[in-house]
Amino acid sequence: MQSVIQKIEAKYKKAQVVDVRSGDTVKVHQKIREGNKERIQVFQGLVIRTDRKGSHTSKITVRRIASGVGVEKSFLLHSPLVTKVEVTKRSQVRRNYLTYMRERTGKSARLTGVDFDRDKVNVIEEVAKEEPKVEAEAAEAEVVEAPVVDEIPAVKTETPEAVAEEASPTAESEKA
Repeated sequence: MQSVIQKIEAKYKKAQVVDVRSGDTVKVHQKIREGNKERIQVFQGLVIRTDRKGSHTSKITVRRIASGVGVEKSFLLHSPLVTKVEVTKRSQVRRNYLTYMRERTGKSARLTGVDFDRDKVNVIEEVAKEEPKVEAEAAEAEVVEAPVVDEIPAVKTETPEAVAEEASPTAESEKA
């Protein structure tokens, strides 16, 4: 049985996220808002840390070298601003937090690659919600089971022209 807090947290989690590990090279697609405009910015780099994997606050820290300067960014995986996380390379590492990569440059910063199925890792299957369909089917069943009325009273519909002809005295005098 879930606690109340876990139920509330589950509302804010994405249905499914990509399995990201330390040592992966990823492309993170993030929504950036500038004034009235919104665009998608891609940040590609090495995942040096993963935090709280099962939680709705699961976070990854991505590092890359931009113009000779190391840049690190942290991304909340379940954030609505993170639209897509794509794993491009998977490396063999034995730690969760790769702090030693900060001091390394050039050939010493290389990690040993591991073969993996990129398509299988990056595909996120949309989980269809079954609950609304069940409720809709139940509502349709109730409508079908409603009693049918045999006789429907006739309703007289009059057009505005017919009402005007009956009310005008000229129409009566022309008929006579």
